[in-house]
Amino acid sequence: MKKDELEFYENVGDWDFSMIKCEEEILTEWDFYKKIEENTNEKSLCLDLGCGGGEKVLKNYPKVGMVIATDFSPEMVKTANENLKSYPEKRAKFLEMDNLKMTFPNGMFDLVSARHTIIDCYQIRECLKDGGVLVVRGVDKDDCLELKKIFGRGQGMYDKIAISDLDYANMREAGYSEIEKVEILVNEYYQTEADLMALLLKTPILEKQKENGEMEMPPIEKELFDEYVKKFKTKKGILLKRKYYGIIAKK
Repeated sequence: MKKDELEFYENVGDWDFSMIKCEEEILTEWDFYKKIEENTNEKSLCLDLGCGGGEKVLKNYPKVGMVIATDFSPEMVKTANENLKSYPEKRAKFLEMDNLKMTFPNGMFDLVSARHTIIDCYQIRECLKDGGVLVVRGVDKDDCLELKKIFGRGQGMYDKIAISDLDYANMREAGYSEIEKVEILVNEYYQTEADLMALLLKTPILEKQKENGEMEMPPIEKELFDEYVKKFKTKKGILLKRKYYGIIAKK
């Protein structure tokens, strides 16, 4: 992982969005944790990549034999292990690991899951058992596009190839079978400006590429933020159009 990305997540320290008041309007029926449940049982050994502070794993991961959840940020892993204390029944273990430098034995896992994180599908395939499944939910190029246009920057905004297309192509090249890719559309309505701002401060949605190619998170310009709020404030709240992708692939 890049040093600037690590510093960003170290500063965030957790991935808990529970205090942000937001209502979702699901436009695409594709649920990440439901797909995991459909491809596991109570004996499955699973690997979850990019777990952050572990909140999603602890609250939403289905009952399996064990889920080993990893993150490249020591602060995130520290938070996850603290959160685990509140879930004594959860069969989970949190480890520090870089997704691009995986060290697990070949053929170890029944399922690997990755939510909103960078992956190397070749390394993942190596650590999957024969017939094992990879489930991915990612942030696509046009996520929050209206917001990014106002700020003139944003995560993946200027990528020549969308991450979803790149992941799909890499999986085909790596030899996965039965690859299914789905576009996931969600409308999010934030109750207040403070709720939307809290999201932007905890995520790299508005990151900016520096001249040396590294990414940074500059301060969020209030005048541009106010312009977006004025344009997208509705009776339901402040609208943020999300565009994700889901992929299921079998070894």
